[in-house]
Amino acid sequence: MSDTSNCAFDVIIPARYASSRLPGKPLAEIAGKPMVQRVFERARESAAQRVIVATDDMRVAQVVQGFGGEVCMTSPDHASGTDRLQEVAVNLGVAEDRILVNVQGDEPLIPPAVINQVAHNLAENTAAGVATLAEPIVSAEDFLNPNIVKLVAEESGLARYFSRAPIPWPRDAFALDQQSLPAGLNPRRHIGIYAYRAGLLNLFVSWPMAPIEQFEALEQLRFLYNGHAIHVADACEEVPGGVDTAQDLERMRAYFA
Repeated sequence: MSDTSNCAFDVIIPARYASSRLPGKPLAEIAGKPMVQRVFERARESAAQRVIVATDDMRVAQVVQGFGGEVCMTSPDHASGTDRLQEVAVNLGVAEDRILVNVQGDEPLIPPAVINQVAHNLAENTAAGVATLAEPIVSAEDFLNPNIVKLVAEESGLARYFSRAPIPWPRDAFALDQQSLPAGLNPRRHIGIYAYRAGLLNLFVSWPMAPIEQFEALEQLRFLYNGHAIHVADACEEVPGGVDTAQDLERMRAYFA
């Protein structure tokens, strides 16, 4: 899925300074570089025509400009990364059909091929307004963990639902044993990288929060609730975890060291 010759897209990296679990996270130093620079450099290795860091904090903006990156200042009041992305699209005046890839600002190991893949998938699947990626779940522990988002999709690749609950639920097998996954279940874990068409972001911010979104605390459900399809495919390369906690940050520093 690395052929992006027919797919023009930009990458936007939301980088909030005031992370609740790790304040100042975008500027956390990893082997001599701030995390936001590590993510930016990964995104530059993709086929994106532009890579833009979206932030609400001048400290982040100054660091990004210092290493030669492009910055777009956004409001500190956004409820989600999708809202922040929409503000960037408006500020830059991008065309409604332009593909924008949201790369999380705490993923310094994001493979460039995966960024290309999700943009290409959206370009190829005109029935979808959003594209995202997944990976197999191999343990019952992960399947039952509400912090790991599961999804089910139809054969065409369009997502039917995302949930923190274990779906699809293997009724008969789990009635006997919940320590291992039954053969053939093949549950999938959602990976939080998205490609959008810019025009759909304008619709997204006009919709109220959907009831299913509110209860699951999953903003992608707002698209499904309002009748807009999300394409999902398994990632072409393994996507290492991002940095959510101080322990994650130490693990990342050890990796780069």
